[in-house]
Amino acid sequence: MKRTRPLLLVLYAVFGGALGWMLQIVLTASAAPAAIPPYSLALALVVIGVLVIVAARPVRRAVHDRTKPRIDPFYATRVVILAKAVAIAGSVLFGAALGLLVFFLTRPVIPGVGSILACIATAVGAGVLLACGLVAEYMCSLPPDDNDKGDRSPVTTTPH
Repeated sequence: MKRTRPLLLVLYAVFGGALGWMLQIVLTASAAPAAIPPYSLALALVVIGVLVIVAARPVRRAVHDRTKPRIDPFYATRVVILAKAVAIAGSVLFGAALGLLVFFLTRPVIPGVGSILACIATAVGAGVLLACGLVAEYMCSLPPDDNDKGDRSPVTTTPH
């Protein structure tokens, strides 16, 4: 499994931003109230990010400390896939929160401060989720072998 590429995350963020902005356009065009993310969403995103890092800690210990018992390769694979999914989801949500924020800030009548702060809080929570996913993915990577003459970049764990 390859590491998550930054360009992929940027593309997902742009997609999420366009999706969030278009959602607001559709809602306001149909005379529905604009979507405002709750503050609990930002908190939940941060908690999920921390839990992913906690799940990656045993893998990191097993990879870098040879005295520890070996870890189940299926567990390591699940954690690295979860970390990659969390990074992508964080990227999409970050873009969506910025799309909502751009929509609110480009209106002739700027909404209340609570709406803008909720979008900023969601963007920060999604950014933390993205960072935690990337850190957990890094924690699950194997160092290169001494015998390996090829690519020197760390390889993400895969089941045998």
